[in-house]
Amino acid sequence: MPQFSRYIGIDYSGAQLPDRGLPGLRVYLATPDDAPQEILPPPGLKKYWCRRGIAAWLLEMLLDDTPTLIGIDHGFSFPLDYFAHYQLPLDWDHFLRDFCHHWPTDQCSVAEVRKNLQGHGTARTGHNCWRRITEKRSRGAKSVFHFDVPGSVATSTHAGLPWLKHLRERRGTNLHFWPFDGWSLPVATSVITEVYPSLWSRLYPNETRSADQHDAYCIARWMRESDQSKTLLQKFSPHLSEEELKSARTEGWILGVP
Repeated sequence: MPQFSRYIGIDYSGAQLPDRGLPGLRVYLATPDDAPQEILPPPGLKKYWCRRGIAAWLLEMLLDDTPTLIGIDHGFSFPLDYFAHYQLPLDWDHFLRDFCHHWPTDQCSVAEVRKNLQGHGTARTGHNCWRRITEKRSRGAKSVFHFDVPGSVATSTHAGLPWLKHLRERRGTNLHFWPFDGWSLPVATSVITEVYPSLWSRLYPNETRSADQHDAYCIARWMRESDQSKTLLQKFSPHLSEEELKSARTEGWILGVP
């Protein structure tokens, strides 16, 4: 029997303002019985999803307590070098609060903070040579501080982190943030995790989908098929040393990276 009843893949975008509809924001949903289908914004709203809209939709979906696996394509935390540089405790909740104070990107754009027009981003910047263990293990994954390059995840990460805090504050223990809440998954609980669709995008033909649609589709499809084949749970237990496991509880981990 599958661990989850729904699989949601989200290809993220950190462009523009949090209320701006973006063609790069795509959502696909699958169930054990149904292949991934694109989910569009509610009728009467924007043509494309905005970041605030996706957060509100996820909260609504999670209200019925149906065990749901959510994969989002942006970093969920920063490298240990960042924590050491700013003398932050190795605590993910503290990190989220501190980050959102300096980068209030649920109210403004990443570009505005980078230009010192909003927030206090200059007090919490990172170096693109700082990389998490999971990024070092994953071929092609870039640093969460590597802006303005092809395949960059920096902007989407800096835009998406406040919405993780938003979900956490409203769902509490009803939503397991992996691996920050533990490597083992609780039974009958929804789980949200960082993903990197490039791990799976070549496994499936893109048919008529755009690149962003295909990334979201691949996330949902891979999670669904892995759960059906009973290989999903082992992906939540990467082969790491005790020290690496401890570090990754702070830095986060990309689901599917060995």
